[in-house]
Amino acid sequence: MLHIIQNDPEVPPGNLPEHLTIPYTVHHPYRGDILPEIGTITALIVMGGAMGANDDARFPFLTELKTLIRSVVAARIPYLGVCLGGQLLAAALGAEVVYQRWEELGTLDVSLTQEGRKDRLFEGISEEFKSFQWHHDSFDIPVGGLLLASSAACPHQAFRIGEAAWGVQFHPEVTEPIIRGWCAWNRSTAEKADTLAGDFSNSAEEYRANSCRLVTNFVQQFPSFIQPCPP
Repeated sequence: MLHIIQNDPEVPPGNLPEHLTIPYTVHHPYRGDILPEIGTITALIVMGGAMGANDDARFPFLTELKTLIRSVVAARIPYLGVCLGGQLLAAALGAEVVYQRWEELGTLDVSLTQEGRKDRLFEGISEEFKSFQWHHDSFDIPVGGLLLASSAACPHQAFRIGEAAWGVQFHPEVTEPIIRGWCAWNRSTAEKADTLAGDFSNSAEEYRANSCRLVTNFVQQFPSFIQPCPP
């Protein structure tokens, strides 16, 4: 079973389930859901959230989640961490997650590194592609990890550790309603809502194709995959 962890009520899986043709279940630990047992996990996706990767005191479930992530990586179970999920992967493996470093907001270009161009997660994705960014913190690359992608403002956009665990800083899951919902969090972003949504809409076709390809590439890491992404 593919398990998806939603850490924040306002940061859902978004469009990711649209690209899945396998059974999955979503857990909401912020409202008391119990995290899955590792023996039930075929693959794990951990979503973003407004909290930081080290905010365990405010969000105690993060401690248990990082323990689960370490176990998943050790067991070589496919893992994909999105934004906070990528930061949690880094933190769980001993790398630093830095507050208010390399912040980005909006639809921006991400460039694959030489290693990224060869990586299975990015197969079929252009060397430079459109992404949506909404982050204040950023991860360092864990010891033994490979840097896969960078952007102009944030040199650590994606990494892989081991054979099947990936963290990405960008958001492949967002939709325009999600973006507008996030913009409503404070006055500064509320004033930018139309611009942020409009820029996203202008790149929506490329963005959606990249999201579909990335999710499809991830799902291909385990045997229950049954349908490729449409060309």
